[in-house]
Amino acid sequence: MAGTQGKQKTARSMIYSLGVTIVAGLVMWAFVPHDDGEPELRRVDYRVELLTARRAAPYPVAAPEGLAADWKPTSVRYQGADSDTWHLGFHTSDGDYVQVQQSTGKPAAFIEEASQGAKATEVTEEIGGRTWTRYEGGRYDALVLKDTGGVKGATTVVSGTASFARLEKMAAALKMA
Repeated sequence: MAGTQGKQKTARSMIYSLGVTIVAGLVMWAFVPHDDGEPELRRVDYRVELLTARRAAPYPVAAPEGLAADWKPTSVRYQGADSDTWHLGFHTSDGDYVQVQQSTGKPAAFIEEASQGAKATEVTEEIGGRTWTRYEGGRYDALVLKDTGGVKGATTVVSGTASFARLEKMAAALKMA
């Protein structure tokens, strides 16, 4: 009988220990912050990079003017050594992404990369006095302007997850200097 009573005490002790461990775990979990929402995207000021790119690039560098405040600039870079590549990315209030990219690199390869593999359509649009070609893709759609500002080989791509209406809005807001 002494053996059975010892096993009961051991089993009971294990159950109590497990209960204490679970309660301690729940208390710790309750005090750890739980933010399951999307992280807040930081707004970037792209004015300095824009001025630098406009001085260095062999083509008129594009940046939007007059967009609503809900277009949040989130990324910017100019890489002179990499085919004079300009990038400016925005997030919209409805969670879409729109980017403006320009380069003097090989147009086909640049468009492929900037549009995430979107394919040219037969549709062209007159936006801001320029003729843009529509590209449609699985991830991104795009508007492409070749020979930007009359510079042969300079290409501008407005692309992203946004609708063509949003892409057109960005293209219409672009000022090239």
